[in-house]
Amino acid sequence: MLDAECLWELVEKRAAATPDAPFAIDDAGRRLGFGAYRDTALRCAAGLHALGVGEGTRVSWQLPTTIDALVLCAALSRLGAVQNPILPIYREREVGFAVTQLGSRLLVVPGVFRGFDYGAMARELAAGRPELETVSVDRGLPDANPSALPPEPPADPDALRWVLYTSGTTADPKGAKHTDRTLLAAARGFAGRLQLREDDRIALVFPLTHVGGIAWLMNGLLAGCRQLVVPVFDPGKTVPFLAEQGVTQATAGTVFHQAYLAAQRERPGEPLFPAVRCFPGGGAPKPPQLHYDIRNEMGAPIASGYGLTECPVLVMNGPDDPDEKLAHTEGRPCPPEAVLRIVGADGSDRGPGEEGEIRAKAPQQCTGYLDSALDAAAFDDQGFFRTGDLGALDADGFLTITGRLKDVIIRKGENISAKELEDLLYRHPKVEDVAVIGLPDPDTGERACAVVVSAGAGNPVTLGEIAGFLKAEGLMLQKLPERLEFIDELPRNPTGKVLKHELRQRFE
Repeated sequence: MLDAECLWELVEKRAAATPDAPFAIDDAGRRLGFGAYRDTALRCAAGLHALGVGEGTRVSWQLPTTIDALVLCAALSRLGAVQNPILPIYREREVGFAVTQLGSRLLVVPGVFRGFDYGAMARELAAGRPELETVSVDRGLPDANPSALPPEPPADPDALRWVLYTSGTTADPKGAKHTDRTLLAAARGFAGRLQLREDDRIALVFPLTHVGGIAWLMNGLLAGCRQLVVPVFDPGKTVPFLAEQGVTQATAGTVFHQAYLAAQRERPGEPLFPAVRCFPGGGAPKPPQLHYDIRNEMGAPIASGYGLTECPVLVMNGPDDPDEKLAHTEGRPCPPEAVLRIVGADGSDRGPGEEGEIRAKAPQQCTGYLDSALDAAAFDDQGFFRTGDLGALDADGFLTITGRLKDVIIRKGENISAKELEDLLYRHPKVEDVAVIGLPDPDTGERACAVVVSAGAGNPVTLGEIAGFLKAEGLMLQKLPERLEFIDELPRNPTGKVLKHELRQRFE
């Protein structure tokens, strides 16, 4: 692992250490080595500098996961800009909110991508914001001679360099402020826990504009390994590409791992990814059974982690951890300096195995929100970030996520964990995927509704079968789902997290 305090310093050190080693290859066949990555980023930085971008300039960019996006990220770091990566699923409302609150000077978009004209949206947003300029990279990134660049890159690791917005549902998104130091702390712990090495080949199927995508970019630079770049995850095309390229780190979470497993089951006895060492995951809960299925059928473990935009990669499993930990927990604090508290409703700390709200204080913790009025509610009086997630630490320090404070179904005063039901129902042979939501009930307050994607056609599971299965698993009667709905596919965000508010709106 290389030592660096800033992203651009890391780019330069990696290019000096292994200039000819492959940095990235995409599914269209474009390739860059680490030296070429640095040089291309310098030309892009010069082009951006000619547009007025310099230290502290606020730049929003909304690109899919492409080699161009990786280059842009490094180029902005060379200039010391404040980067605001925006998920490509966002449209006028969310993008307009971000560029207005941040006061962005530049908005970089991909032109037309997946049938949507981002260039037209950017121009419309700029029309009402005279300070905002737009760049569409459908014909290439800005490019100029690097000799015009300032001679020294900005090198303060604690300066504001990143603003990453959480995905709001009913409220406005919140902009978390990060530095190079905070994000590199997350990546360093992440890469170390996964034991990344130079011969690894990472499936970069995760949105680069998500904090996890930035961490994966930094991981590859720290370890000197190759990124297999996928702009659009399409199992029919992506899985053969990853197999052909000898993927060793088959990222990036439950929905991706389910796709890999489905592809493996179409060719039993023939390893799909023969070189795979690990299936790293995060961004969404994993059913414990999925780990055992992947281990047994594909020959490597799922090593999942947990974090937030505000505190990325707080805990992580390692590939050598026991199967029981890999299946049922999200790992240990990462890096080791990260500290977690499990806090009960009365504000007291909970002991091993006891559930409470997860609170964190860690070197990768954001420095606050762009709207500082949100900070007081986000941090407790000891400086710990309130995650809003429920969990428990075991005696070995491994964290189990048990749900969200807002994802507990309350039926006649009895708390029902949606995640507990989901983990159990995922093991039913007639269930391919499942989400459990709480719906209003005039008599009980709420009732649990299981929303199921059926495994196979023609013989869907019944509510009676679900009840019998759960009772056989020892579940108390009060927790049994009282409603069953079927859906072709669960709605998910780009990280694989189920959008339960959409399910509630549909089935209320």
